[in-house]
Amino acid sequence: MELFRLDNQVAFVTGAGSGIGQRLAIGLAEAGADVACFDLPASRGLGQTAAQIEELGRRALIVTGDVRQKNDLRQAMGMLESGLGPLRVAINCAGIANAHPAEDMPLDQWQTMLDINLTGLFLSCQAEARSMWAHGGSIVNIASMSGSIVNRGLLQAHYNTSKAGVIHLTKSLAMEWCQTGIRVNAISPGYTATPMNLRSEVAEQVKQFEADTPLGRMATVDELVGPAIFLASQASSFCTGINLVVDGGFVCW
Repeated sequence: MELFRLDNQVAFVTGAGSGIGQRLAIGLAEAGADVACFDLPASRGLGQTAAQIEELGRRALIVTGDVRQKNDLRQAMGMLESGLGPLRVAINCAGIANAHPAEDMPLDQWQTMLDINLTGLFLSCQAEARSMWAHGGSIVNIASMSGSIVNRGLLQAHYNTSKAGVIHLTKSLAMEWCQTGIRVNAISPGYTATPMNLRSEVAEQVKQFEADTPLGRMATVDELVGPAIFLASQASSFCTGINLVVDGGFVCW
């Protein structure tokens, strides 16, 4: 079980203020890592994330910025290195989701989705790799099963495209950086019980999500911690460029 430990390693998580990002940041601390938590300045959950990490006896660092801004990420790496030490693990969770019919989708809605979910993730990987270049490390990108399939009833051509891009970007970076000791992998969650999917106004839609999932329910955010720790740790030391689908069997149908 020591292969799954991250004791005294330094980790960086984007989107750490809520949802999957928040739970994975805490999960890294549960595995022994010190964690720098990155999200927008307006994020109200970053303080809670950091507090829970510190309750586990690990160090936490709050860093704010926008994944679309290269300088924000560069500054975040500098703060991480001076405050916690050399970066070893990064998990890129920052992203958005919305829906609109493709035939009249405004260009700015399409562009914003790609800018955050794909370009922002690329810039994050780029900054993280530069920090890991001398000693190696593990980068884990949060994609989606929607990068491999089209969800019935959801008008999300822009979201699906962004997540498909994340999956192939992950493979491309893994191949470019394999000689540096940097591994790059992705996780594609299925329907997950995040705050977005627990709103009362989507309750009927969620029933359909669960009915369409072979395991008959959505995932909890806790169920993404194990896959993330696996890919972040030496337990997956011979894995790079993979897309680990965590979807309750959804893509099998």
